[in-house]
Amino acid sequence: MPPIAIPAVVKLALGAIGAAAVVHWVVKEVRRINEELDRLNAAPVIEPVAREALPTLRRDPHSGEWRLM
Repeated sequence: MPPIAIPAVVKLALGAIGAAAVVHWVVKEVRRINEELDRLNAAPVIEPVAREALPTLRRDPHSGEWRLM
């Protein structure tokens, strides 16, 4: 079976088509991610939670176990 000879011009054309497809995909992904980030930045900010109202872990001096207090 003789080897298949592909001319250099055809190899370059296939390489260029493949590179263009990759660049097209990357551009679409970058635009999609930027739109998502812009949407998240435009969302209303959630009010911060008062840290004093949250329970904290403290070590029980008698047993040495950590408990919510």
